[in-house]
Amino acid sequence: MSISKAVVKQLEGITFAGKTDSGHWIMMDGPEDFGGSDAAIRPKELLLLGLGGCTASDVASILKKKRIALSSFDVNIEAEMTEEHPKVYSKITLEYVFKGKGIKPSDVERAIDLSLTKYCGVTAMFEKSMEIIHTYKIVED
Repeated sequence: MSISKAVVKQLEGITFAGKTDSGHWIMMDGPEDFGGSDAAIRPKELLLLGLGGCTASDVASILKKKRIALSSFDVNIEAEMTEEHPKVYSKITLEYVFKGKGIKPSDVERAIDLSLTKYCGVTAMFEKSMEIIHTYKIVED
């Protein structure tokens, strides 16, 4: 079993800096009316970026191995949150947007499927507690 470590240090109020095993720092903050200075991303929003980054990395790597040339690639993420505390994400929609020439839907579908069902650990964790759906769009250059 592998162990990961992280540290979160309070800077002021609810403004924090966090660092993980990779050695990189990230800032987190909250709105001013909650004791923050509204200067950085919210901790819960990091979860969305973690999911998007995890699956996007997988998909980009798979398509590169298949020699699919992309002129751009984005993952748009939309999350529905519960109204009651603790407010949690209940549904996340991932929209993969590929731009390039001659991109085949079958290649895109296979790459997304492999990411979501085999490689992306963030998806594997999240799908245990919320619905994750996905769509994709191919834009021809």
